[in-house]
Amino acid sequence: MKIYNNSNITKINQLYNRNKKIEQTSSTKPERDEIQISTRAKDFQYAMKAFKNLPEIREEKVAKIKEQIENNTYNVSGKEVADKIIESIMIDRKI
Repeated sequence: MKIYNNSNITKINQLYNRNKKIEQTSSTKPERDEIQISTRAKDFQYAMKAFKNLPEIREEKVAKIKEQIENNTYNVSGKEVADKIIESIMIDRKI
């Protein structure tokens, strides 16, 4: 369907074109997104990177403990066990 010489449509087109020209000529700088990482987050990233570089199993320590168990010389005090449990809980809370 084509509409010719309709005064309302002509007015709408004129307004549309005028607004379009205003939008094109306005010189606003587009805003840039920024990200700010806190010092705590940077420290956490550094610690996680160091943690990921650690070997999953410390072979030399495992071999030493195996040898002590075989020779019946492996003794751990209850205090040492409790200290390690508490230390593990504290680390889990920080992470």
